[in-house]
Amino acid sequence: MTTIRVDIVSAEAEIFSGEATMVVATGDQGELGITPRHAPLITRLKPGHVDVLLEGGERQQFYVSGGILEVQPQVVTVLADTAARATDLDEASAQQAMKEARDALANRTDAIELAEAQTRLTQAMAQLQALERLRKNLKH
Repeated sequence: MTTIRVDIVSAEAEIFSGEATMVVATGDQGELGITPRHAPLITRLKPGHVDVLLEGGERQQFYVSGGILEVQPQVVTVLADTAARATDLDEASAQQAMKEARDALANRTDAIELAEAQTRLTQAMAQLQALERLRKNLKH
């Protein structure tokens, strides 16, 4: 077996389903590289990128707001509240969200607002990092 099925699903829709030779994502403990016949595992994902390497060498890149990655013998499943193809991300919106989150952090009034602002800032930064990774890969 040289491929493994990959499903990336958000609360809104299925974002990707197909065969891949490798999946790269950022878990709670760091970067993960999943290939066919990988040991089963379940881990939480940090907001950031998920790269799916297809058989022909093509790379599909996605942004997730966090979530769960599950590896089974025949399939890798990414379950995220929010997921999008990196090519669908809007840099201006991510920049604006980051600015608003930083402003909220500077003007925080309670712990709940602080936690919400930190979450928004982390997600906006992860979107911008996903866009930067996409740009680098398009240049090569």
